[in-house]
Amino acid sequence: MKRKTTKLRRHSRQSVLHVRVLSPRIAWFEFLKVTGRITKLACVLAVLVAIGWGVWRGVRHAFYQNPDFRLQVIDLNPNPVIDEIGVTEVGGIDLTKDPSLFDLDVTELGEKLRQLPEIADAHVERHLPGTLMVRVIARTPKAWISCPDAGFSKTRRAGGMLVDHQGFAYHCPKLQAAAAAALPVIELSVDEEHPILSGSKIRQPQIGHCFRLLDSARRADPEATQWIESVRQVNEWSLLLVTREGTSATFSLGDHERQIDSLRAALDHAGEKGYLISTINLIPKYNIPITLRDEATPPRAIPVAAPEPADEGSRRRARDLSNLLNRN
Repeated sequence: MKRKTTKLRRHSRQSVLHVRVLSPRIAWFEFLKVTGRITKLACVLAVLVAIGWGVWRGVRHAFYQNPDFRLQVIDLNPNPVIDEIGVTEVGGIDLTKDPSLFDLDVTELGEKLRQLPEIADAHVERHLPGTLMVRVIARTPKAWISCPDAGFSKTRRAGGMLVDHQGFAYHCPKLQAAAAAALPVIELSVDEEHPILSGSKIRQPQIGHCFRLLDSARRADPEATQWIESVRQVNEWSLLLVTREGTSATFSLGDHERQIDSLRAALDHAGEKGYLISTINLIPKYNIPITLRDEATPPRAIPVAAPEPADEGSRRRARDLSNLLNRN
């Protein structure tokens, strides 16, 4: 029997011949074609660059070089630490060059202001056409810091060390020196583990004890800062408060309300009777020891007992004051 697949196989066997003809003429046309495409792309890019440059020049002319948008006013809120000149110095703003409002980086200026230790927070905005609005929150000082061994002398002037209500230390700016002059001084000792640094929080435990005593005094008398000269921690169980008249009062680390009341009563009584208290130990609740300042200066009081004043008049006044304090 004859097979029928021979013819089909013959027809399926086909050879395909690919021929590429490359001549100089054809190559030239290909080159022109590619060059044309590149030229068109270059023209489009050139047009886009020209448009962008024109827009930029327009923006520069409309905003940056527009005299209406020159810096004309620095709107700074009233504060005791920095003025308008200080803002320009911090921001590096040269007013002699008549800068545009858009040349100023308000974000950077706000960050530089917040880096100042005497400023708790700051915010800067542009207000068209020519106002730079600056809002700062200044730190409110609570007391001066004295630590001679660390280089902070007992002084109340610009450059001295202040501490705010949150415990942050900072050097007193010139604008705040007059307002802070009446604040009391907190005397601290050197602590290598917790150094006192401007712009940082004071970590010494002594500062907390002194703060609590000052707070108790202010609650009892809002004008307490006018008669408190200094406060310091003497040892692990007592504080020493010195008044502006030179009275040295010993306090414990707690029970400050009672002790402040006793001190105020003693000072009022001394003022009425016309004598001055040299020392008073307020830690005992009863039989509070005191010494008086007279021509014959009595010995200083010690925590366990009160020395007898030198003359009979001083003895009588001391007994009267002790009886008054015992009633309180």
